[in-house]
Amino acid sequence: MSEALSILHDQAGHQFETTVDGDRAYLAYMDLGKQTLDIYRTFVPNSLRGRGIAAALTEHALQYADRMGYSVIPSCSYVERYMERRQRDNAES
Repeated sequence: MSEALSILHDQAGHQFETTVDGDRAYLAYMDLGKQTLDIYRTFVPNSLRGRGIAAALTEHALQYADRMGYSVIPSCSYVERYMERRQRDNAES
């Protein structure tokens, strides 16, 4: 993704979201209490896929969780794979 995304955190709606070319993409989570977030869905419209938007939303959400001291349960399969890749890449460096 070459252009910078403007990712907004809708805390009341429990989502991180961005709009690109008029289409909305988002990552949804539940705050389970006890400093735990369950990230259960990422959605990127077909017109925006392949541009790194899901990765940007996921990274933004994970950075938020880190800053706030939350642990993350990746119920969304995309987020689970992203976290595994991120952990593997950090272990290799």
